[in-house]
Amino acid sequence: MADLDVGDLAPQFDLPRDGGGSLNLAASAGKPVVLYFYPQDDTTSCTQEAISFSQLKPDFEKAGAVVIGLSPDPVKKHDKFKSKYNLTIDLAADEERKVIEAYHLWVEKSMYGRKYMGVERATFLIGRDGRIARIWRKVRVKGHAEEVLEAVRAL
Repeated sequence: MADLDVGDLAPQFDLPRDGGGSLNLAASAGKPVVLYFYPQDDTTSCTQEAISFSQLKPDFEKAGAVVIGLSPDPVKKHDKFKSKYNLTIDLAADEERKVIEAYHLWVEKSMYGRKYMGVERATFLIGRDGRIARIWRKVRVKGHAEEVLEAVRAL
């Protein structure tokens, strides 16, 4: 299966969310969506990324965009993560990794010479038309949320 590319229709999803209920792409039709994938709640880089997006949430909203963080962690873990760091962004739980795999982000990783499967840190900017407008792969957290915000403003 080929990787997703700019211009492709974004794969749809409907996933459980923090605080109950669900998040789905269709509910944000007509708005830009920042969909960022991260490996795990409450780890250093994932926490920094979530805090950065939360701090900029008012700016994303002013630009008309919705921000959704997505990881394979369960809803209860998302709830604790949000509470611990006062996060304001929405978090989707993809425990079965169906969406992660639809976006081709379940990949082989390597740490200290050990290979394992995990979530590639990536962000997809989905335009008002439901098509992928921009993709960031193998994201470095520092300055990333700001870069994504600039891309949203440029849509």
